[in-house]
Formats: sequence, structure tokens, C-alpha cells
Amino acid sequence: MTNTEIAKKVIDALGGVENVNSVAHCATRLRVMVKDESIIDKETVEDIEKVQGAFFNSGQYQIIFGTGTVNKIYDEVVALGLPTSTKAEMKAEAAKQGNFFQRAIRTFGDVFVPIIPAIVATGLFMGLRGLLAAVGYELPGDLLVYSQILTDTAFIVLPALVVWSTFRVFGGNQTIGIVLGMMLIAGQLPNAWAVASGADVNPTIFFGFIPVVGLQGSVLPAFIIGLIGAHFEKAVRKVVPEVLDLLVTPFVTLFVMSILGLFVIGPVFHVVEEYILAGTQAILHLPFGLGGLLIGGVHQVIVVSGVHHIFNFLEAQLVANTGANPFNAIITAAMTAQGAATVAVGVKTKNPKLKALAFPAALSAFLGITEPAIFGVNLRFRKPFVLSLIAGAIGGAFASILGLAGTGMGVTIIPGLTLYAGNGQLIQYILMVGVSFALGFALTYMFGFEDEVTTKEDDELTRTLAKTTIVGAAATAYADSKEKRTTPLVEVAEEVLLSPLSGEVVALEAVNDPVFSSGAMGKGLAIKPSEGTVYAPADAEVTIAFETGHAYGLKTASGAELLIHIGIDTVTMNGNGFEKLVVAGDKVTAGTPLARFDAVKIAEAGLDDTTMVILTNTGDFTTVDALAQGMIAHGADFLKVVK
Repeated sequence: MTNTEIAKKVIDALGGVENVNSVAHCATRLRVMVKDESIIDKETVEDIEKVQGAFFNSGQYQIIFGTGTVNKIYDEVVALGLPTSTKAEMKAEAAKQGNFFQRAIRTFGDVFVPIIPAIVATGLFMGLRGLLAAVGYELPGDLLVYSQILTDTAFIVLPALVVWSTFRVFGGNQTIGIVLGMMLIAGQLPNAWAVASGADVNPTIFFGFIPVVGLQGSVLPAFIIGLIGAHFEKAVRKVVPEVLDLLVTPFVTLFVMSILGLFVIGPVFHVVEEYILAGTQAILHLPFGLGGLLIGGVHQVIVVSGVHHIFNFLEAQLVANTGANPFNAIITAAMTAQGAATVAVGVKTKNPKLKALAFPAALSAFLGITEPAIFGVNLRFRKPFVLSLIAGAIGGAFASILGLAGTGMGVTIIPGLTLYAGNGQLIQYILMVGVSFALGFALTYMFGFEDEVTTKEDDELTRTLAKTTIVGAAATAYADSKEKRTTPLVEVAEEVLLSPLSGEVVALEAVNDPVFSSGAMGKGLAIKPSEGTVYAPADAEVTIAFETGHAYGLKTASGAELLIHIGIDTVTMNGNGFEKLVVAGDKVTAGTPLARFDAVKIAEAGLDDTTMVILTNTGDFTTVDALAQGMIAHGADFLKVVK
């Protein structure tokens, strides 16, 4: 099938040109903004030749083609009439997707996602301290104080983090935001936890009638203060003369918002937050595990709707105010059942393409990211998804009956073990995960999936896909640049690839992008960079160098076809902050600079600069071993590939 024919099928499956607002692409995916999602024939899309998967994310329908291939398909769909979009237009269009509630929750998620890693780390520290206590080791006084610093700080300053992040999302000055947030927990105010504990600490009475306490651990008041404060600051800046902006705008913003925050918004919404917390706990503690049954049954449906970030708010409240998070165990049950259903599909199917998709998606689910399992497998066949909801509901009820509650949030299933290792619930947690997995697998295997008939034509398609889609896309680009080559590389059977960046090594499964974390693109590692230059990891030929400067394809002497992708969704920056130092066809030696990028600009765009290094033709190698962990300097041993 030619690329033109593929493009026509894609457009037809999308509901025609008239159903498309705009189309763009990144290094691996065609990104489509559609008018009506219900018109899309998603099964047809996923069955089109060269398509390696498709899902909705950030208001976009993303169709995975792989490096090299996606460029050609993009050119074809544009030639056939699909409208293109700029970065600003794509962002604006994405922001308008969904109803008001969905957009509001998406914004709420944008505020909380950057805060979650700090809370996750705090929960892990709590688990470690509890584990030491469980084995009979008592920390001496100085180490105990140090452990309390590790476990308490994030929750003490949580309002400041929330105000800062809210200012960031709504375009306010982030420094003003964090200072305003720190005012809410100033040392001069009575500690909220001390007041609530019944100790001899009372609120400070301002103006003779307004009781004020610090907002330690509060989330909702901080969010409202940040929301109003960011808009107020922008309004002030519009009317203040530019020559006075530096002096007047911060002064007026902090003065007005500190009054509103401490004396109006804080007290009022602190009471509202307490009612929300009480209602949440009432649902979680319904008798006979009914709360877990309800939440476990609907959680993955809420993930599909895209409004699951509301749980971040509720979990943060629970952990900050009670030190325990029953949500985590219930959500873990739901996610385990989802992954188990995907495993059942992978075990039962004889379709190589589906099997290759199912197992990496299931692994991603067990590491805490279920989107690849949901959109790539279970929703496609419907019954696995429905049965996984039933299994998740039963598993959630079991978690509630056992009284499971993690010491933190943000990690589940395998990584989530650390949240139960120190609170005496590890065995019960493993039992709950086992029950949820067994139910999800058994129900799907027995009742939820009938294997598709595999024909000779399907087998031929699978062989073609293996050569031309994601795992072979860089080779296609390599062939396209053949005329630019001079001396061929001397092939070797095994090769050690060097780190292209300095920074912290990140497991691919932990990357916040299902296409990479699921392993659909191939094996590899990621790096959270500490510098802004990317270097060649080996002697290689540049097969792809995107005009936007955010992604590069290389072919090394061992035949390794590498994709180096700087950041997540950074294609939307249209090259702003990126400097391309090579072009396709260039030959480079190990350590040659390939590109420079500005991490500050990536952060200002609200994006993640984690850089992926993927072996896109993983299937051509018998082993791909990670040689690095923790902090690493560029040029250090990174990956070893053996044919």
C-alpha cells in the first residue's frame, strides 16, 4: 500500500476532511484535532498499514507511525486537504476540547502534575522510615529529626507549591506566586495541625472577629488564591505604566492577595475543603467495601474521560491531613485489573502484531501508566475493558475491606510496594494485587476475548509492518539518504553506546508518554538532562534531523537505529529553543555535538525536557542492556546492544 493510499484511508477513518480542524506531527505521531470524536472509526485506523497504535491525549487524536514514516504520511494528508496548524493554534484548539467540566479538571491536572513527584518522594521516605520501625530499628534523635524533615516538608509547604504552580498555569509571575503561597504558612501564624489536634494553640483573631490559622497541608484554598492572584496580577500589569511595572505590580498583587488570602479566601475555602475531605472519607469508609467497589469500578472510565486528575486533589488532601491514602490501594486494584486483561489478550491471541502490542502495554500498566493498555488493546475489543472494570471493582472492594492505605501517592502496583512496606500492610497489598490480577486475567481470558482469524494476508502484513513501521522507520530514512553516503560504516556484532547527555538516567517505563513508556517504539533509556547539548552516542550516520531540532535519527556500526527525542511534545515549540547542528546524511563520531536546546524555554512552554534514546529496531538485536543508572555524564557507557 502506498503512502497516498494510507493517507486516504486515514482521512476516511477520521470522518473525512470536514471532521478535521487541524493536523500536525512530531517525530513519531500524526496529531489530529477533530471536530467530533464519535465519528472516528478507531478500529479501522488501528488496522491501517503502518499504523502502530492510536489514542487520544491532550485533546488530540494521535496516530503512531514512527520516525521517518510520519513525515511522509503528514505530507500526503496535507496534500489531500487536511488543514495544518501552528503551535499556538494547536494549543488553543486543545484547550477548547471537551465540556467545561473536562477543561476545568484538565487545568486542575496541569497544576498538580508538577507537584506530584515531590509528594511521591515524601511518601517513599515515609515508607522507608516505617519499614525500619517494622524491623525493630529505632532512629536516634538526630536521624529521626532528619527523617521528619524528609517526610514533612513537602506537606508543610504544599500551599506554596500549589499557589506557585497555579500562577505558572495561568500565566502569572511564578516568584510572586510562591511568595504569596509562603505567606499562607508564615511562622507568625498558628500551625493548622496544632490547632486541629486540640493542643493549647488557638487561631489568631484579626480585627476582632476573623480567626486565622496557617494553611499547612491545604490544597483548595491555595488553588483559589493562585487562580485569582494570577488573573489579578495580569490585570494590574495592564494598567500600570511600563516604567513602574517592576515596583507597582508585585507590591499591589502581594498586598491585595495577602489580605484576600488570609482573611477571606483562606478561612472560607478551608471550611469547604474540610467538608470535601469529610465526604471523601465517608465514601471510602462505606461498609462492606462499597466505597472501594464504586471507585475501583469507575476509575478507569474516568481515566478514559480525561478528568482523572481530580483524584490528585483528593489524594493530596488525604495524605496531608491524615497521613494515609486509601485511594491509592483502590486505584491500584483498578489499574492491576486493566493490565491483567491486557496480558490475557496477549496470551490468547495468535496475532503477532497484537501480541507485540499487548505485553509492553501491560508492563506499562503495572508500572502505573494504563493508557497504552486501555487505548491500544482493551477498549479496541471492548469486552476486556468492561471485564477489567468488574475485576477492578471487586479488587477495590477487597482493598477497602482489608483497610489498605498507602503512605503517599503517585505510584501504584509494582512501584507502589514502597508505600506499604513500612506501614505493616505489605502482605495484604500483595494479596490484593494478586486477587485483582487473577480476576482481570481470568475473566478476560474466559469471556472477554475471541482471537481474530489470522490469514496468510495478515501474516504478510505483519512481516511488512516489521520492516516499515516504527521498528524499521529509521532504516527507511537511512535508505532515503543513501545518495549522501560516501564510505559505509564497518558493521560490528555488538556495540556500547555512550550517553548523549549529562543528567539523571530515567527508566523508559517511567517516562510520561505512553508511546515511549509502553515500549512500542523499542527499548532504550531516558535522561533528565542537566545540560543543553546532545552528543552523538557512537560513530554513526545521521538519518533524520527534524527541522524543529527536537529529534534525531542515527545508524551506528552495529546497525543500531537510534532515535534521540529531546523532551515530550516539544514538537509543538516549532524549533523555538532548539539549535540543530547536523543534517541528514552527515557522518559523526562519538561525542560530536548534534544539537543544543534551552531547558528554560521548554519549561516555560509547560513541557518536560526528559530526553529519550530509543533503539527503534530492537527486534534486530538479541540483547539490549542498560549500563547506566543515577547521575551520568555525557560520553559514559549507556547501552550495550548485541546482535
